[in-house]
Amino acid sequence: MLTLAGPAALAPTPAEAQAASCKDDIDKLAKRRLAAIADIDHIAKAGKGKLDPMAACPKLRNLAVLEGELANYFVKNKDWCEIPDSAIEAISSAHGKTIKVAGQACGLAAQAKKMQQQQAAQGGPLGAPEAPKLPTGPL
Repeated sequence: MLTLAGPAALAPTPAEAQAASCKDDIDKLAKRRLAAIADIDHIAKAGKGKLDPMAACPKLRNLAVLEGELANYFVKNKDWCEIPDSAIEAISSAHGKTIKVAGQACGLAAQAKKMQQQQAAQGGPLGAPEAPKLPTGPL
């Protein structure tokens, strides 16, 4: 006798649901990370291969946060999502490097901002005095 499968037969198994949940979560985190990397690449291309520290600092900090979230997810869900140790090591290493580069870029950005403020306080670029103001109105 032939029986028709009901909706329960079409439902995913717990293992399939688990894998789908992990994949969805990782995909979301990875897409956000890749978008942040694309933003940084865009800044580098605009600077002909060099990052502008002022523009790159907030983007690199954001990337570090996103990589930290991904690394934490990997560690927290290692067993549940069957994440290999090599993937955890890779994202943790990338996160560490991003933190280092972000620190360097933000340090340079802070120095550049300080120099700009000093130049403005001194009256112009390279400490040159401001040009005398010409009289206005009828002479």
